Amino acid sequence: MPVTIHPTAIIHDGAVLGEDVSIGPYSIVGRHATIGDRVNLVSHVVVDGVTEIGEDSVVHPFTCLGGPPQHLAHKGEPTRLTVGKRNQIREHVIMHTGTEKGGGVTRVGDDCMFMAGSGVAHDCILGNNVIMANQASIGGHVQVGDFVFLGGSCAVHQFARLGRYCFIGGGAVVTKDVIPYGSVWGNHARLEGLNLVGLKRRGFSRELILSLRTAYRMMFAEEGTFQERLDDVLENFSDVDQVVEIIRFIREDSTRPICLPSDV
Repeated sequence: MPVTIHPTAIIHDGAVLGEDVSIGPYSIVGRHATIGDRVNLVSHVVVDGVTEIGEDSVVHPFTCLGGPPQHLAHKGEPTRLTVGKRNQIREHVIMHTGTEKGGGVTRVGDDCMFMAGSGVAHDCILGNNVIMANQASIGGHVQVGDFVFLGGSCAVHQFARLGRYCFIGGGAVVTKDVIPYGSVWGNHARLEGLNLVGLKRRGFSRELILSLRTAYRMMFAEEGTFQERLDDVLENFSDVDQVVEIIRFIREDSTRPICLPSDV
């Protein structure tokens, strides 16, 4: 299928456009950009830097993808932004390329939705099916697992990790790592339990949710030390992959502490 380019759009020499791409009014595509098949830049979209947008993605007006990182150490090195397939990127979203010291790549997975005004900083790594609600913002080097939901106007501190299927409440200020399947709220954010609504919506069985809830209560009980409780959970739930995932997440090396319940 032919590429459709509005007369007011600017496509710099060197840009690579896939099949059936649509470039809307007043959009600008830089010379190092690669636009996948059937991507639709609706209008007033800027694709800058060494940026790749995966097939079947839709980018709405006044979005800027691939701008240089907001980092004083960046001196114009050729870092990258890679956006996966079938992403919905709404108005005024920003995503920056990586930094040389941070690995050089900001990476976004497939089937994500970025609502109006959300922002992805340099060197972030996002999984698949991530949703960032309006004005949600993540700092540099943040790792976001699959199926994470970030509520409106939340802010995530640089270098934090958000485990798979976790939920970040609207307006939360997250300064610590969030365990997989967890739910956090507040400023500063505290762990309020499991993301039960999200797990049910994603088809987790009642039996698996019960195992996760039992393991969660054991982890954050009052008896023993935290490490002793983790050992007990691992011993009792070694056959439940999702529980083992949480334990491994907690015990991985990280620059941020783990977000805990307020009474722990």
